[in-house]
Amino acid sequence: MRLFLDTADVGQIREGVKLGVISGVTTNPSLLYQAGRADYKAAIMEICSIVNGPVSAEVLSQEAQSMVDEAREISSWSPHVVIKIPCTASGLEAISTLSKENIKTNMTLCFSPNQALLGALAGATYVSPFVGRLDDVGQDGMGLVAEIVDLLDNYTLPTQVIAASIRHPMHCVVAAKLGAHIATIPYNVLIQMIKHPLTTVGIARFQEDWQRLSGQGRGDKR
Repeated sequence: MRLFLDTADVGQIREGVKLGVISGVTTNPSLLYQAGRADYKAAIMEICSIVNGPVSAEVLSQEAQSMVDEAREISSWSPHVVIKIPCTASGLEAISTLSKENIKTNMTLCFSPNQALLGALAGATYVSPFVGRLDDVGQDGMGLVAEIVDLLDNYTLPTQVIAASIRHPMHCVVAAKLGAHIATIPYNVLIQMIKHPLTTVGIARFQEDWQRLSGQGRGDKR
């Protein structure tokens, strides 16, 4: 299991990379808007300069040939770029063309095993089932991840599964247990994964006991 950050905030990315546990980044237009990054190319290139790993950048076109043209341009920005393409008929056509050109793709907005299978057969490098969004409408997001992992493993298809739309730390644990190759997570979920109340209590207790011990030592020297 690898962890990507799902953000366009370079401050968060720098902090995550410093921890030594983040190996990639996923972005989308909404995340770029939230980060206030109007210059798409500059934002993606800056992120690529921070992360020594895959950085997913999404096409905005809707027609297959326009997607391909846009993907060729975006992929030229950095060898780390992976092209995010939605699961549509045009998207599958574009993924098929790009895979033949060795341009890496991430089929996004995946909500069914059928979509994942089609993406894999078209040559997608990654497929991204959106766990949280399915949970939001009363469906089992992690159940979808399990189905996709089993399906791809059954036929030894090389496409990797990115568990996306992660909402909380347990999503990461379940995704790892199910065999997802990657979980892409918001920065706040990464911080939640680090923290545990018993760790906080334990550190405080060790500090208190050390201060008591140090005080006794100073007393002995008087």
